[in-house]
Amino acid sequence: MPRMQVYLPDDLYNLVKARGLPASELLQKAVRAELRRLDLLAESDQYLADLEAAVGEPTPAERARAKAVAERIAKRTRRKAV
Repeated sequence: MPRMQVYLPDDLYNLVKARGLPASELLQKAVRAELRRLDLLAESDQYLADLEAAVGEPTPAERARAKAVAERIAKRTRRKAV
């Protein structure tokens, strides 16, 4: 397995050491999660581009309605999380 040197700010290094956390394992999980997030964003962008090509660009009214729906959903999600 290749090695990579990673630098942490002093405060973060001290917290990892104080808790006895496996830094290498945490980094691997974080990198995998970030790569997955970036892949999903790229897939979303491609889906939206394909959808726009198939049905056309949304009108300003359709965009406003979609934004309002997304905001309502986001508020509900935040309420349940709290």
